[in-house]
Amino acid sequence: MNSYDIIIKPVLSEKSYDGIANKRYTFIVHKAATKSQVKTAVEEIFNVKVEKVNIVNYQGKLKRMGRNEGRRPSYKKAYVKLTDDSKSIEFFESLS
Repeated sequence: MNSYDIIIKPVLSEKSYDGIANKRYTFIVHKAATKSQVKTAVEEIFNVKVEKVNIVNYQGKLKRMGRNEGRRPSYKKAYVKLTDDSKSIEFFESLS
């Protein structure tokens, strides 16, 4: 898997904005990606040093249309903490 295939998109929410000051970033990642793959992908794409990675699997929300039930797609979210001596990610600079 390519590094650009592992990281799908950044998560832009109030909770993720609070972590930017502490160099903690949130990404939606590929379902089959592991912590070590996410770490190398972030280091390669953004040229930073990653301290640790936490990953959470999310089940898709249950939705109804009349009597029919379905689910939104499931996804995997990664919380990435950078080292103190690492530079911050430029994409998130304008958001904080």
